[in-house]
Formats: sequence, structure tokens, C-alpha cells
Amino acid sequence: MNYGILYGVGVGPGAPDLITLRALNTIRNAQVLALPRSSDYGESMAWKILKPTLGEIPGQERLFLTFPMNKDPERLRPAWDVAFAAIGERLERGLSVAFATEGDPSLFSTFIYLRREAPRRWPGIRIEVVPGVSSIVAVPSVTGIPLADGQERIAILPASYGVEDLSQVLEMFDTIILMKMGAEIPKVVDALERQGLVDRAVYVSKATMAEERIVRDIRTIQAERGDCFAMIVVSRKVRSGLLAGAVPVTPRVATQETRA
Repeated sequence: MNYGILYGVGVGPGAPDLITLRALNTIRNAQVLALPRSSDYGESMAWKILKPTLGEIPGQERLFLTFPMNKDPERLRPAWDVAFAAIGERLERGLSVAFATEGDPSLFSTFIYLRREAPRRWPGIRIEVVPGVSSIVAVPSVTGIPLADGQERIAILPASYGVEDLSQVLEMFDTIILMKMGAEIPKVVDALERQGLVDRAVYVSKATMAEERIVRDIRTIQAERGDCFAMIVVSRKVRSGLLAGAVPVTPRVATQETRA
């Protein structure tokens, strides 16, 4: 069977003018634009980002697909099956489908599951990925704090899946990016306090969007629940720059006990 082409297209972190030319061209030329959303009545963030720039594309179908914000596979699989079946029905008719996702399609994206599943459902299908500006690189642009320099190493953690090993990660890496904060903010602040790093952290929600929020004293948000676009970035800056010299691979971080 000659399937249509499946595209995974990153539309960037939120600001409409951060969508790449390749992303816009791919979406404009696709016969079907698939737009994920978290509920049947919720807004598609990818569409919210795209809408001001894309405009109307004559003859293009706009396909809204529901992917619940849930960690239970038994609840997710049925919803994914419905969404994938809708995409497959178009692909089997030879229509090209552009699946738009905020940020980048290869980083904590629903498209990753679709890309993994597609060859099994539609053998021989052609898949193309159009990278997008990720929130990971959008955050330093709004905070003014570089992610890495010199010998620095970066760790990326999905905080909502647990931060039990955060203290160990803080000792091993120079920049720690905690995404999808959820209810983990108090635990993160506590771990940073114990490591003496709370003043090296910044909270950013919806970077580059109109609702962007930056908090540089994260002690003030301990009682809050972070949205799915909320991040805390910790920048130790021990090995920063070429002039940092020979710094141990895992420098011992001063804790309250060692400072006493």
C-alpha cells in the first residue's frame, strides 16, 4: 500500500515567530494537520502557537486528537488507539499528515509514541521529522543564564515522575533541567536547600509565551503546583568557561552539615 507521508513537526516553545521556516512549509504543504490536545474540550497548545502565523490553508483538514495527561497506560492506550486510527485512515488514503507538537518532536513529545508505532501499523511508511526550538533552549534566552560552557554537563529530568535521585544528580551535573514540575516543587526546593544550591535555581513557566513567568527566588513558590510547561533550571557554574581549569569530575557539593 502506498501510504501518505507522516511528518512530526516541532512548532517551538510558544512564541509564534520561533517557528522555523521548514516547519511552516511542511505544515502548509500537508493535506492533513494533526493537532494534539489533552482533552476533548481542551485547547491544542500546538494550534495556539501555530494559528497566528499559519492562517488558513485551503483544502487542508484540521484533525484534533486527544492525548490525555495521565500516567496510567491502561487509560492512555485506548485514547492513543483512537488517535492513531484517525491518522492511519488518512495515511491509508495516501494523504500526507503533519503532526504538530510544541517544542521539538523528539523530546518528551507525543509524536515519539506515534513514530514508534507507525512502522508496525503501516509497514514501509515514510516518516520525516522537522525539529523545533525546544523549551530547554528557550529558557536560557529569557533568564539570561547559559546552559553550558567549558566543561559543564547537562542533565534533563522529568520531575513529575519523581525526584528521589535529585541529590545525586545535583552532585554529578553542572546544569540540571527539571521539566514537567507538577507537584514536585517542594521536594525540589528542599533538595536544593540541602545542597546549598537554592540560590542557583530559577523557575520558568511558559517561556516565550504571552503568559511567561520567571521566579528567581524559588522559595516563594513552594506551595504551588507547576504546570506542564513549568521548569526549574539549576546552574552551578563550577566548571564554566575555558578558564575554569582542572575541576574534579564530581566536585563535592557543600551541604548544611559540611558547612557547620
